[in-house]
Amino acid sequence: MAGAPRRTFVVGVGMTSFSKPGTKDGDYPDWAVEAGGAALADAGVGYDAIEQVFAGYCFGDSTYGQRAVYGLGLTGVPVVNVNNNCATGSSALWLARQAVRGGLAECALAIGFEKMERGSLGMKYADRTPALDRHLDRMAELRAPEASPMAPQMFGNAGREHMERHGSTPEHFAWIGYKNHRHSTNNPYAQFQTAYTLEEILDAPMIHAPLTKLQCSPTSDGAAAVVVASERFVDAHDLWAGAIEIAGQALVTDLASTFDEHASCATIVGFDLSRDAARQAYEEAGIDAAAVDVCELHDCFSANELLTYEALGFAAVGEGHHLVDAEATTYGGDGPVVNPSGGLISKGHPLGATGLAQCGELTWQLRGSAGPRQVDGARVALQHNIGLGGAAVVTVYTPPAA
Repeated sequence: MAGAPRRTFVVGVGMTSFSKPGTKDGDYPDWAVEAGGAALADAGVGYDAIEQVFAGYCFGDSTYGQRAVYGLGLTGVPVVNVNNNCATGSSALWLARQAVRGGLAECALAIGFEKMERGSLGMKYADRTPALDRHLDRMAELRAPEASPMAPQMFGNAGREHMERHGSTPEHFAWIGYKNHRHSTNNPYAQFQTAYTLEEILDAPMIHAPLTKLQCSPTSDGAAAVVVASERFVDAHDLWAGAIEIAGQALVTDLASTFDEHASCATIVGFDLSRDAARQAYEEAGIDAAAVDVCELHDCFSANELLTYEALGFAAVGEGHHLVDAEATTYGGDGPVVNPSGGLISKGHPLGATGLAQCGELTWQLRGSAGPRQVDGARVALQHNIGLGGAAVVTVYTPPAA
């Protein structure tokens, strides 16, 4: 009979800066070594301490994960390549935690990287069933397709639905872009570090109403890494000073409600996945949404940030825009500070690295080492990462309990 799940801790994090595709020096193995080396140095352990590796990326050939970590060491440990669309990085983290939590490893590395093309994402393989065919078909039954890129169209449709049903406005979504760009000015890793006025956000080129360009995450190059360890490993290596506990975590894939007769634009882009993953993560951690001080949330588009306020329980369904009215999700607000890093909209979105960079930011926040981005008194952190097709990963982090 299997023993009880073990406590798991983040003991090291590292990342590269995120950059516009084609502008970053080096190649994905260089970035993986930079991020992975930083995470190992942060933990104070060598690569020889790593027993399993989970390497996430979406774009490229098979076994890029092995090639990426060979620069860290050639120790023969298992390397598993992970691809879960935009949730790839946090899926690698989930797997690393599963290995440690289940007693299969004392110390594991989750690493993610991406070398992307410029412009909106599209399908690479037109000779087979698309992964999103059911999502697109169900969306087309609710909203007539338009001549705009697929991803902003889907999330923009969810924003339109929220406006029609609940009274939110384009200005509510624009404020989220304004907030996240402003937050990123204090993040040296961010792809964009420019503050814009609300008017500049609204007046930017329209991609798919209500989403303007400055409310959409860019494609990016970069890497991030996280070292996950057991309580026994933390004890043996005296790592408690920098350890952050993964107190709750869940990975949820598409539910019947994504596509059934009651489906909405919001459920098609993952609302119910996020809500269920949050419920499970909160239950494991023994907290509720009111306890969260700081959150890194998957703002691939500003509409998704507003919807996810509701999915995570920060606001009731239909009331996410009231948090915007109150400016509750920025510094000095009454809610959790959301996306102090600048989020995907401004920090950037190299798919395989995004979830691990979110973990890095929250680790720094709970250690009190986030510099000018620091959220005062942060004790409970929440991470939300979603990929259409679909997967949502929600993780609760806390300082180690006694």
